Parts: sequence; structure tokens; C-alpha cells
Amino acid sequence: MFTQLKKITRALRIPSVEEREMSYLNGSSDRIDLEYRQRQVDRGLFRKGF
Repeated sequence: MFTQLKKITRALRIPSVEEREMSYLNGSSDRIDLEYRQRQVDRGLFRKGF
């Protein structure tokens, strides 16, 4: 019972800002793309309020 509840809560959990940034950076295809994405993250792409 508790293991199912833990699985459900993990599935519904919203990723943190750091996790979203890392996922975005890991999706780069080459060095140029990675540098571009790093500049976007440094400018606060994921840290802006709505």
C-alpha cells in the first residue's frame, strides 16, 4: 500500500528549478548548443516568475 503511494507521489512531484536546468542542459546536441543553453540558463530562463 505504501509503496504504491510513494510511486504516485514521485510521479506527481514537480521537478525543481535545478533539475529542470540540468535536464535542459543535458538535452544539448553539441558543444555550441550546450554553450547557448548555458547562456540562457545564466540569464535566468528557468528562474523567472510568471
